[in-house]
Amino acid sequence: SLLIFSLLSTFSSFSPILSFFGGIGGASSCGILVKGSNYLETLSQVTTIAFDKTGTITKGNFEVTAVHHSPLDEKKLLEYAAHAECHSSHPISLSLQESYGRPLDESRVTDVNEISGRGIIARVDDVEVSVGNEKLMASIGVTPIPCHDSGTIIHVAFDREYSGHIVISDEVKETSKEAMEKLKKAGVERTVMLTGDAENVARAVAEEVGITEYRASLLPADK
Repeated sequence: SLLIFSLLSTFSSFSPILSFFGGIGGASSCGILVKGSNYLETLSQVTTIAFDKTGTITKGNFEVTAVHHSPLDEKKLLEYAAHAECHSSHPISLSLQESYGRPLDESRVTDVNEISGRGIIARVDDVEVSVGNEKLMASIGVTPIPCHDSGTIIHVAFDREYSGHIVISDEVKETSKEAMEKLKKAGVERTVMLTGDAENVARAVAEEVGITEYRASLLPADK
């Protein structure tokens, strides 16, 4: 959409027909297909744009940056969390598996229950392992310890006793701030970021790239 806004601005000094042809042709050369000039005209009047955070504003490359408040050895906590998440292809699950750094033995894992927007509960070596956000912890009667680090916080409980949390961070794309500035110059008044991350993470990313509003702690259906 940023490219099309720029193209329309470039051709605005010509007649409307040339502007539309120029915009459609320029977008096509960049691999963006526009069905007709009426869509470009509608887009030129847009004043609000909403973005998903992960993979759009950020790179979507998650990595474990810290483990806090765990009475267990960090490697042990990561081992059980990674195994509980072994059947998931979610980027956060993959980051846990990558941080563990060893092949996963799926035969150790049974009774996997993936709860949308909350996390996963599974049995690993006959231990009930709960891996997810504060909502998941509340649903099993566990009080998590808050974390003030910037990043996605993954809480872990063994047999419904709190076992610590894992901090997972995602890098902001180098081009995101510039994109927001160009959209503003093109007439977009409101930029809104939608994310399932916690309030502090959403606020930090929005402030870093210059997004005017954000909605945090959203389930997929809320977005």
